[in-house]
Amino acid sequence: MNEPQKTEAAKLLTEIVLLTFRLEGGFLAAADRISAPAGLTAARWKVLGAVLYEKRSVAEIGRVMGLTRQSVQRLADILVAEGIAAYEDNPAHRSAKLLVPTAEGRARIAKLSGRQTDWANRVSDGLDPTSLAAARDMLKTLIDRVEATEVPA
Repeated sequence: MNEPQKTEAAKLLTEIVLLTFRLEGGFLAAADRISAPAGLTAARWKVLGAVLYEKRSVAEIGRVMGLTRQSVQRLADILVAEGIAAYEDNPAHRSAKLLVPTAEGRARIAKLSGRQTDWANRVSDGLDPTSLAAARDMLKTLIDRVEATEVPA
């Protein structure tokens, strides 16, 4: 069977995928360092951050953050056990509780907020905001296309 020829756009997309993997590693390492003084990890910060302004079910957090429901459930249970988050009844779905931050969870996020802002300011120093906005918009487009495109069996 003949292998399909990779288009120029597909070659560039493959480069973006590889760079994104490297970038994700850098972001997660930085997030771990930023969140450590607040007693959080990057993963716990991600889940807690997903409910900071809006109560969400575990499944909703997974969809918003691009995580599996099972990994979010494990992290949510840890956050609840540590008193950083709590479960509340979900009026829309009795069996799918909503995760909410506790006062302690909000305090921990507040503790790392300045550290994240300082880091983001230093990383973005000298970068053109218009270029960053274009990169953001392209990432959103790629996310939508990846989520809508089935992988061949």
